[in-house]
Amino acid sequence: MTSTAVGARRAPRRDAEENRTALLDAATTALGSDPDASLEAIAAAAGLSRRAIYGHFATRDDLVAASVERGALRLAAATADVDRDDARVALALLGARLWDAVEQVRVLASLAVRGPSLAVVGAALAPVRSRLLSIVTAGAASGTIRDDIPAASLSRLIEQAAIAVLVEATESGFSRDDGHRLVMLIALSTAGLSAREANELIEATPELHHPLPEDAAL
Repeated sequence: MTSTAVGARRAPRRDAEENRTALLDAATTALGSDPDASLEAIAAAAGLSRRAIYGHFATRDDLVAASVERGALRLAAATADVDRDDARVALALLGARLWDAVEQVRVLASLAVRGPSLAVVGAALAPVRSRLLSIVTAGAASGTIRDDIPAASLSRLIEQAAIAVLVEATESGFSRDDGHRLVMLIALSTAGLSAREANELIEATPELHHPLPEDAAL
């Protein structure tokens, strides 16, 4: 087969991959703002027709599921390196990494309370929730995180507080640095640290000082 023929076969495939990525990017943005965003709105945001969607996803539910899966994989990757000897640092870093992946958090949070998506989102978030529970359990055992609330309940409270702050920070137009710091402070506060303790911990830990650059964020 000639190189020209090979190139002709590869080009449509490359275009298809780019279109699929564009659709998922558009779905992430649209669903994060409106869980009921229509296929027409998503396609238009991607610069494609509604008909083009069906070349990649048989139904709207399939597109939503793919968006959830991609978001979950990015969250898992963003939080994969947060193990630290100090559970407080690990917890703050987990919050910081969620801020770095805030667009994925927004779409998962917007769908997490909806019947059709509840099970999918729950399964997708399982690795991140497991990591959070491990951090909280270790912190309670070491006395660095409050132990007056069962670890499982405290983990859920921290998750809910962090997600609420992430959404509020994006809607209020916080800067990257301010949003990054705020989600860490709320996570640490929910875990039992005072405002002074939380701020001192952040100041004393260089890796907590700044979010990832935008081009490095997932």
